[in-house]
Amino acid sequence: QVQLVESGGGLVQAGGSLRLSCAASGRGYGMGWFRQAPGKEREFVGGISWSGGTPTYADSQKGRFTISRNNAKNTVYLQMTTLKPEDTAVYYCAATDYSGTSYRDPSRYTYWGQGTQVTVSS
Repeated sequence: QVQLVESGGGLVQAGGSLRLSCAASGRGYGMGWFRQAPGKEREFVGGISWSGGTPTYADSQKGRFTISRNNAKNTVYLQMTTLKPEDTAVYYCAATDYSGTSYRDPSRYTYWGQGTQVTVSS
């Protein structure tokens, strides 16, 4: 069982930045970030392999969001810049033992964090 704990969410004005962290209790997993806004389905934000290769991003986040990881700390980060009100959602990190090149499919993920709220005011 892998425990995932997200942190770093909060309230920010449009145009601002936030960095989310996800601390994992296990090693060797690919990691993904997803988000879910009220009344909407959970959507893929981005993912990164255990080796830290080139991350995959949803098209709407390319250029604004950056995923990185520090395997020594078992932590994955989601740096979000130029935030928009439509980025308001609960953000979840997830862990997978999948080692391919696409991290978009939520069914590939075995473990999920509890989520952290991000609210962007206009």
